[in-house]
Amino acid sequence: MARLMLSAAHKSSGKTVVTTGLCAALSAQGLLVQAFKKGPDYIDPMWLTQASARACFNLDPYLMSSQAIVECFSRQACSADISIVEGNKGLYDGLALDGSNSNAALAQLLGLPVVLVLDVRGMTRGVAPLILGYQAFDPTIRIAGVILNQLGGSRHESKLRAVIEHYTDVPVLGAIGHDAQLALTERHLGLTPSSELDDAAQRVRTLGQRIAAQVDLARLQQIAASAVPLPVLERVVPALHPTPAPVPVRIGLARDRAFGFYYPDDLAALQQAGAEIVPFNTLQDARLPEVDGLFIGGGFPEMFMSQLQANTALRDGLRNAIEAGMPVYAECGGLMYLARSLQWKDSVYQMVGALPADVVMHERPVGRGYVELDLTSDAPWPVSSQATPSRLRGHEFHYSSLENLDPELKFAYRVTRGHGVDGSHDGIVYRNVLASYAHLRSGCGSDWASAFVDFVRKNKISSKSCNGSANVEPTCQNLQAIEF
Repeated sequence: MARLMLSAAHKSSGKTVVTTGLCAALSAQGLLVQAFKKGPDYIDPMWLTQASARACFNLDPYLMSSQAIVECFSRQACSADISIVEGNKGLYDGLALDGSNSNAALAQLLGLPVVLVLDVRGMTRGVAPLILGYQAFDPTIRIAGVILNQLGGSRHESKLRAVIEHYTDVPVLGAIGHDAQLALTERHLGLTPSSELDDAAQRVRTLGQRIAAQVDLARLQQIAASAVPLPVLERVVPALHPTPAPVPVRIGLARDRAFGFYYPDDLAALQQAGAEIVPFNTLQDARLPEVDGLFIGGGFPEMFMSQLQANTALRDGLRNAIEAGMPVYAECGGLMYLARSLQWKDSVYQMVGALPADVVMHERPVGRGYVELDLTSDAPWPVSSQATPSRLRGHEFHYSSLENLDPELKFAYRVTRGHGVDGSHDGIVYRNVLASYAHLRSGCGSDWASAFVDFVRKNKISSKSCNGSANVEPTCQNLQAIEF
C-alpha cells in the first residue's frame, strides 16, 4: 500500500497547491491516486477530488478513533496505486500538548513517510537547522524528503540544495519556483471551491504539468512504496439477525455552486441507512424534487445571494414544505439559507424565511474550530456519539451571526466548546427542522445520518405522505450521478 504524507513547517506553505499538483501529475501518468486530508475541511478535498478523480476523505484524530482512521484509510487506499495525505498546518501542530492529534501522530499511526513542503522565501543556510530540528523533535517520524517551494530563482535553489546536502541526509525531491499560475484563488474562508469555477479542471491540469516538471515523481513513488505494511486491526463482526427491510426514503440534497460542503462518508452513511439521495439545485430548480426529507449542507450562500433570492419559486416551495412538516437538516450555509434574510456589507437579500432570524456577515470569523455539544430535550432526533449518548463533537467555521432571533426559539444543543448561534446554544429547532452552525460527521463523533434517516422514515410513515408540499416534482436523479 504505497502512501505518504505531505506536511510543512507551518500553515500557508503551499501544501494544497503541491498536493493537488502531485495528484494531478500522478493521475496523468495513469496511476490511481487516493487523496486524504487531515482535519476538518471541505474546500481542499474538493480540489484533491478534482485532481485524482476519486473522492478525497478526511482523517480527523479529534473526531475519529484511531481504529476508525485506520479503517477509513485502508478501505479507500486498498484500491489505489498510491495514497497521499495532505496535512493541515505544520507537522507537529495540533490541539493537544502531547501532539496526539498532530499531523505527526497521524503519520505515525498510518506508517506514512513524510515529505515536507518548505516555503523557502528569504531562507538560505537557515533551512538546515529547520530540517534537523524537525528530525530531532520526534525521531520516530520518518522525514523522507523535502520539496522547496516559492524559490527565488536558480541561484537560490543551488544555495539551498548545497546547504541541505552538506548538513542533512534528507533528499530534495523538488524545487518549485515562485509562479502566479501555481496559485488557487482565495477569499474570506480560504480557497475558492473548485465547484464554483468553470475552469477548475484546466487549472488542475496546469498545476499537474508544472509540478511534474519540478518534482521528482519517480523518487516520490519510491518513497511511498517503501512505507511499512499497515497493522491489521481486529474487527468485531456483529451477529446477523434477519430484519425486515426498512421503508425506503428519499432525501433531497442541495448541491450546486452555493452549497457543496459534504463529507463523502456522510453521504455513504445516509445510503447505508436506507436513503436514496436526490440532488437538487437551489439556484436553478423551480421546484423541490419528490422527497421525504432534505439535507442542506454548508457552502457560500453569501456569494450567490441575488441568485438565491431570484429563485422565488423554490424558496416558496421549500418554506411551504417546512410548514407542512418536512424533516430538514441544515448545516451552516444551509442554516443561513433557511433564515429570513442575508446581509453582507451594504446588500440585503431575502432567503427562504422559514426560520425566525436574520443573517449578518462579518469581516472576521464568529465561530471557528472544533465544537462540543450537549443534546437538549428539544432535539428532534436522538443522536448517539462515540463518547457519551448526549455529547457530540463537530466543527464550525462561519463569518456570520444571527440577529432578531425569536426569543421563543428552541435549540437542540448546548454548546460546551465553540460558539454556535449565540455562544451557548446551537441547532435551531423549528417544526421538523434542525439547523445549526455545527458540522457533524456521521460515525466520527456522532451517528447523525442514521438518526436523521430514521426520523425521516418515521415522519413518512406517520404522515402517510411522501411530501407535504404541492410545489414539488418527481426526479429520476440519484446518488449515482454525484461524484464524491
